[in-house]
Amino acid sequence: MNMKEANKKAVEIILKGQPTLVGIGKALDVIPGMKEDIFLHAGPPITWERMSGPLKGAIIGGLIYEGKATNQAEAEKIAESNGIKFAPCHHHDTVGPMAGVVTPSMPVFIMENKTFGNKSYCTLNEGLGKVLRYGAFSDEVIDRLKWMEKTLAPVLKEGLKIYGGEMNIKNLIAQALLMGDEGHNRNKGGTSLFIREIAPSLIRSSFDRESVAKVIEFIHSNDHFFLNLTMPAAKCIIQAAEGIKGCSILTTMARNGTDFGIRVSSMPDKWFVGKAQDVDGLYFPGYSLKDANPDIGDSVITETAGFGGFAMAAAPAIVQFVGGTPKDAIRMTLEMYEICEGENDTFKIPALNFKGSPTGIDLAKIIETGILPSINTGIAHKDPGIGQVGAGLVKPPRNCFEEAFEEFVNSMEKELSNE
Repeated sequence: MNMKEANKKAVEIILKGQPTLVGIGKALDVIPGMKEDIFLHAGPPITWERMSGPLKGAIIGGLIYEGKATNQAEAEKIAESNGIKFAPCHHHDTVGPMAGVVTPSMPVFIMENKTFGNKSYCTLNEGLGKVLRYGAFSDEVIDRLKWMEKTLAPVLKEGLKIYGGEMNIKNLIAQALLMGDEGHNRNKGGTSLFIREIAPSLIRSSFDRESVAKVIEFIHSNDHFFLNLTMPAAKCIIQAAEGIKGCSILTTMARNGTDFGIRVSSMPDKWFVGKAQDVDGLYFPGYSLKDANPDIGDSVITETAGFGGFAMAAAPAIVQFVGGTPKDAIRMTLEMYEICEGENDTFKIPALNFKGSPTGIDLAKIIETGILPSINTGIAHKDPGIGQVGAGLVKPPRNCFEEAFEEFVNSMEKELSNE
């Protein structure tokens, strides 16, 4: 199969994907390969010594949450002495926003691609500000995580069963894009749609009225709640296109706060890595670029699957959060068509006459045009324990695409010589 045919096949698989929420479970029980001593993180593989401040902060918080440590010093000692193992979320069919830390006891959404049968996983969204995924680990953060484990997840799990056992997330994302979301940094529409779908079932659950009310209030107060559903949906969609010989479509973009890494369909087990970049963004009062950590998180899986920053034209109001103007949002989306193999037949953009969002990032087209993927993202403080300080726009490092393309060409030439 030549590259053109392989890429066409990959995009067909991506477009046929039907990501569906099928359950909520404990990470240890449902994530493939998860063990008591494994902590998952965003981005490509990394050791404790090279971890950024927010990732270290999230690991510290995770150790306290799991009861393996009682304070920062104890947690750092465990991490430094290899008391736990670290692995990328992507190595376990999982995605994690920002620091992306997933520990064994955390509840996770279970997403299934109903077309191809593959599953993906993601934690539940904590909200903005001082939260674990941004590297904060105060008592407030740990208490919230415990409430999410003991109340939020069980209420949602029973509610989903009453709802019918599964929820079509692809349809909700498509509707959200028509409501001014892009599915990455703006999720007001998606979160509202999710509440609208699940609320009657939550009320019919066996839980007391106060617990149900607090769950609904928590989701209502957190416009980013739907992000932790769009991410595993995107992972579910794109994962099915991994392992196609001769295919130059990207199936992973991810960052750990130190490195930015990509993977390509035809080389699914190989990371190509560059330096995580500084984010050009808007900062909360009292913070600036000097406080910011470089780009971090698995949430760029949304762009990889054909929405997020690639669909910014659908969400002009997002510029109030990440910077720029509505014209910039449209320009960014239009530019992304130049590096994509196709258009999405479900994710439509009203401002572009309902044109499908650019889908199927082609490594070869990135090299040919020199255009890098557009990403919008949150900004974490560079030091552990502080949390979110802003949001903005970022471009990935060019070298990882150049190195990936060189290896892709070499592998194609080798395959041809063996025929």
